[in-house]
Amino acid sequence: MTRYHAFMRTPILSAAWCLITAGLAVPGVVAAQAMSAADIQAATERDHQLMMDELGIRKLRPGPSGDEKAPNHANYEESKANPFPNWPDPLVMNDGRTVRTPQRWERLRRPEIVEAFEHEVFGRVPAGAPRVDWQPGESEAERIGSIPVVATRVIGHVDNSADPAITVDIPMMLIKPARHQGRMPVLIMFVLGPPAFPAPVSPPPEAIARMNSALKAAMTRQDPSLEEVFRQHPAWEPIATPPFFPPPRPPGDPIQQLVADGWAVAQINPTSIQADNGAGLTRGVIGLVNKGAARKPDDWGALRAWAWGASRAYDYLAKDPELDPQHIGIEGVSRYGKAALVAMAFDPRFGMVLVGSSGEGGAKPHRRNFGEAVENLTASGEYHWMAGNFLRYGASDAKGGARTAGDLPVESSELIALCAPRLTFISYGSPEAGDALWLDQQGSYMATVAAGAVFRLLGAKDLGVGDDYRHARKPPVGTGLLGGQLAWRQHEGGHTDAPNVKYFIAWVDRWMGRPAPQ
Repeated sequence: MTRYHAFMRTPILSAAWCLITAGLAVPGVVAAQAMSAADIQAATERDHQLMMDELGIRKLRPGPSGDEKAPNHANYEESKANPFPNWPDPLVMNDGRTVRTPQRWERLRRPEIVEAFEHEVFGRVPAGAPRVDWQPGESEAERIGSIPVVATRVIGHVDNSADPAITVDIPMMLIKPARHQGRMPVLIMFVLGPPAFPAPVSPPPEAIARMNSALKAAMTRQDPSLEEVFRQHPAWEPIATPPFFPPPRPPGDPIQQLVADGWAVAQINPTSIQADNGAGLTRGVIGLVNKGAARKPDDWGALRAWAWGASRAYDYLAKDPELDPQHIGIEGVSRYGKAALVAMAFDPRFGMVLVGSSGEGGAKPHRRNFGEAVENLTASGEYHWMAGNFLRYGASDAKGGARTAGDLPVESSELIALCAPRLTFISYGSPEAGDALWLDQQGSYMATVAAGAVFRLLGAKDLGVGDDYRHARKPPVGTGLLGGQLAWRQHEGGHTDAPNVKYFIAWVDRWMGRPAPQ
């Protein structure tokens, strides 16, 4: 989904922000800047090496390059894309027995798959994971386009009594249409940066005039020479008077589409839960649970931590009498698309998911030699997303021998299958528009096809194209397969899911029995 900071769209706030941050230290900014990029890289490499030593890994295979001119560029030829054509069958148990009933799936097979993902791929949420206490804060009546909404900032404080030196607070922006009937469905959206009020209401002109006078006086006291500057430019004001009408939202704005259809939206920034680098593994919620120590090989990685944070947001939203706890969904793009799929797979309370351009570690099959590979996720740049044990599948020299993606006990098709029979929409964009082939749209379609048998076993509809994932070919860009609880659509845009949001809303509304969007 296209991301942007709402506060920078409003002249009064952008001007004030520049003036304030020029003279004041902002605690969150100072904390974020405490480590330089070089420090983060060095700490990441140390932690990565510690995990390699723990696992007895002496050497990792390098991942392919996304630069097609590089000598080790990624493969994009379908003839070479499937070195491991036989994937684990989600309906065949570890002992070879076939799963033929929903009861056997729920009681036996699903726990087997969950255990394998937890131990080998994403890591485990510890039994003593801390509680999160949510407190509503400022609230404002705003308009998104022509839709009146109420936006409320909510802060989730993660209990840090086990290690008071580590503080984790999760800001969430809850946006509700002011006019609605009955309980509203909700979409939790992973966003870049702190979630901001969507359409801040500016003070009246007379208040802005007083603010400008005070700012000019303060600036002149700090630098008397500015008095002459202001005399020569009497019409200039530090804070421009905002337009009478707020600036329009971007075309096809997903939030505007959701609230116009009577949905509520909850935005959270995953990096407030866990930093997106290896240096942060001794802080954030992972570091808090481990009291600042390094991870064990099956401890959770950032993807699982981000998903855990979404589940804690679910806890809060499900108690709101205006919201429908049966229809709370999760959405994300790219690495946050991976986290959204993980959240849906592991927390059966989520009713729907929109998985945007998730690639390796998400909907893309590990066993495909196309674009991004397992080795890219075992290298020091992205290993923190995964459990430490995942590094073994990128090892060329290790205690116990080398392993490859073909040795993984699970596949991305089974991650999608863990979402069954709930509403699962796999979304990609067009490589021509910027959703790079690196993400392997074709392979992700194959994985979605392979997951379909579990949806059907549980009484849901799949894509309706059969089970032959090996020979499945994705439909043309712009052609959606939206007839079942499992859905696929590759849109015409780039690395975003925004063009698919209108299809997602109509698809979910249909399954909820709600009127279609106008």
